Amino acid sequence: MILKTNGERLWDSLMEMATIGPGERGGSRRLALTDADIEGRNLFRKWADEAGCTFRLDTMGNLFARRNGKNPEAPPVLAGSHLDTQPSGGRFDGILGVLGGLEVVRSLNDHRIETESSVEIVVWTNEEGARFYPAMMGSGVFSGIFDQSEIYTHLDPDGFTVEEELRRTKQLGDTPCKSFPIRAYYELHIEQGPILEAENTKIGVVTGGQGTYWTHITLHGQGSHAGTTPMHLRKDPIMGASRIITGLREIVLKQPGAVGTVGRLETKPASINSIPGQVFFTVDTRHPNEEILANINLDLKNLVNSICSEEGLENEFSIIWEAPTINFHEECVTKVRNAAESLGYSHCDIVSGAGHDACQMSHIAPTGMIFIPCEGGLSHDEAENTTPEQVAAGADVLLNSILASANH
Repeated sequence: MILKTNGERLWDSLMEMATIGPGERGGSRRLALTDADIEGRNLFRKWADEAGCTFRLDTMGNLFARRNGKNPEAPPVLAGSHLDTQPSGGRFDGILGVLGGLEVVRSLNDHRIETESSVEIVVWTNEEGARFYPAMMGSGVFSGIFDQSEIYTHLDPDGFTVEEELRRTKQLGDTPCKSFPIRAYYELHIEQGPILEAENTKIGVVTGGQGTYWTHITLHGQGSHAGTTPMHLRKDPIMGASRIITGLREIVLKQPGAVGTVGRLETKPASINSIPGQVFFTVDTRHPNEEILANINLDLKNLVNSICSEEGLENEFSIIWEAPTINFHEECVTKVRNAAESLGYSHCDIVSGAGHDACQMSHIAPTGMIFIPCEGGLSHDEAENTTPEQVAAGADVLLNSILASANH
């Protein structure tokens, strides 16, 4: 039996959620554990409560909304993502996965279908990593990848810890944040890239995710007066940083499929007429092959040391987070593919360029992901967009994949 969701209802829910923490250009701003994030969570709780769900809140603030199945003791099927956004985020990144899971529950209610296994929608805490590092924090603790006590101490830019904000926002639940038996985990998401749109393909069957390194680099030079210090006598860390960033691009371009990004760059002191004494910047490198990715970062480290030697600088080079290459569970991948075929939706296999909670979950449970196209491949920006038709198609595939796993 092939079922479809109520795409119009799902779209309306997405648009209503987007009104919470509105951005300046039509997007959303709900940083993790801010008041706007909690307001979004509360709206989701209201909707899930109306759909007959019961709730659990764990010690990382991960929220589970459960629709009981015929066999409540059987491992449940989970579907979810996150409601927190980037500082200038879109209306779909993460939110589609949560509200898509809600639409599955609503549609099961509409059709009066009782699944064998229970179905749970999960809202993971701080997936984006925009306020607290690392990204995929809640799912990472749940999966045993991060240590909760250490994560609790992480600071946001204003000096508030994760634990303090969990307590302040009343998101510090009683349920221990640790894994339990799970039949399958599915996540619906916009692609965040241009491939599906370029190929006019409706569904991306995600087979895995590429590896990621996050690196912090600090260069120490000599602060001095901008007008009185001759160029050949300077120890200028911003010049060193510019050479390193240019060299990073050359390193990455030598490896097909690799990407590298400098997302933050800060000088100290930040004064127009002073040579900075210190420069800090971040590097995000990614590739589907773990060996190639490791070599990219080794080349980067060697480049930093070489340029610092030439420029008379000292450096601190720290890899703050590594995410391995992920291969999703073949059974879940097949269920997603079969659902797309049964619904008559064009589809192709695709590797995720971004990290997702599903990547963390793949370490502890059979996991699958569903991508839909997004306009221009844009994401992590308020211009992020897709269409009601594409949203409905993704939710349809999610519904039928969950049914296939929940009625095993």
